[in-house]
Amino acid sequence: MLMESEKIGKNLWCCRGFFILGLMGCLSGIVPPACAQSTQYKEYPQNLGTYQPLVSPLVPSWMTLDIDLRARTEAQTAINYTDGNAQVYELTRIRGGVEVRPTKFLTGYIQFHDNHALGLPLKFVAANMRDSFDARQAFLEFHTKTLKVFAGRQELKFGGERLIGISDYTNNSRTFDGFDARIGDKNRVDIFSTSVVAIHPTSLDKHGAGLTFHGVYGNLGTIIPHTTVEPFVFVKALPRVLSQQSTYGTETEVTFGSEVVGNIEGGFDYDILGALQRGSYSNDSIHSGAGYVKVAYTAKDIDWKPRLGGEYDYATGNPHHNLNRISTFDELYPSNHNAFGLVDLFGYQNIKEVRINLDLTPVRHLTVLLQQEFLNAASVHDGVYNGGGTQFVKPLAAGFSSDDIGKGFDASAKYVFHNYLVVNIGVGHFFPGRLMTTNAHGAPLTLSYLSFTYRFKVNNK
Repeated sequence: MLMESEKIGKNLWCCRGFFILGLMGCLSGIVPPACAQSTQYKEYPQNLGTYQPLVSPLVPSWMTLDIDLRARTEAQTAINYTDGNAQVYELTRIRGGVEVRPTKFLTGYIQFHDNHALGLPLKFVAANMRDSFDARQAFLEFHTKTLKVFAGRQELKFGGERLIGISDYTNNSRTFDGFDARIGDKNRVDIFSTSVVAIHPTSLDKHGAGLTFHGVYGNLGTIIPHTTVEPFVFVKALPRVLSQQSTYGTETEVTFGSEVVGNIEGGFDYDILGALQRGSYSNDSIHSGAGYVKVAYTAKDIDWKPRLGGEYDYATGNPHHNLNRISTFDELYPSNHNAFGLVDLFGYQNIKEVRINLDLTPVRHLTVLLQQEFLNAASVHDGVYNGGGTQFVKPLAAGFSSDDIGKGFDASAKYVFHNYLVVNIGVGHFFPGRLMTTNAHGAPLTLSYLSFTYRFKVNNK
């Protein structure tokens, strides 16, 4: 029998083999045209690279096959905030999909995924890292010129994905079961009733009883020149929650607000989000809010086209002044990667962030991002939350002695090779502040990664 390290090594080489095959496929055909997408980061969740179009006469004209392969090597120096607990591992993700078009107004799509964390001890494997062969998407799409209706398991992602997104950077990116009606084109509105899919690594993924997440999301792109206005209302309705007084009841939480994204003549761009939450959590009331402001300037006429940006993020915490009120902002279902640094330690709850970033384009298809972030708790009487919204540092009865969570510095780069093969590399370091060091979470953390992504679609012609 093979030793465990030998098995891991073989799995890693097997995974790398997928990408060697993908690269060969990318190089074997006619060189595709230059990438039409922006070569700037403009921050995650921007997804660079496209599907390579392949042709096979064996595929019927009413069908399209697609494959999405990704392997990311990660190294962490202090998992679980433990000095010396360094780990190097491989995150592998394989997706395959089939689209069928039986009529002009009906499309069906089904997609599987198979995700693993090779070389990482199981006790350190996070819930978003592993899911053995399972259905990721399965939906029907009914469409006319101005209306699309999606029914089944599907992706939901809106705006900058800070409230509703698929969290594509993680191995197990998010999907929802339910319905979404999309009305309009350049000015459109989505009306949906869904429930988030819970990942079960060794059994079938499924959602809880009933549809528990509903909403209306508008995208108004032509009303104001160079500006997109995106108003929204979300309703989370859970059948059983436990209040601060240990009383069981239902939750009805309404999140409403807007995101505004635009460009100003002279090279400036901005992204502003504001959201308030009101409702009930068993016998407690909900009274919270969050928002961010991002402003950047791009010097388009000089080498490397530098884009310098500043950002301020805020999400309320619970000061516990009113024992019948919950004031911790509920981050809902976000794409949190790089929202608070590349190390991805924190969620959009009880937090303040000031960030400066600089992205550069040294050569065509290569983007480089440098950023510095400063993190603080919004309330010293509330805890520190991770990207999944779970409190992992709890305050003392009198609160934390400091609101200084820490600061981070990150450097990363992307290169898109022949439009289809995407290479990502980066390193992020978190310097813990007084809040963390005085509450048993004081180990500095460095996270580095190298990833390869290759995608292709196969049609009849």
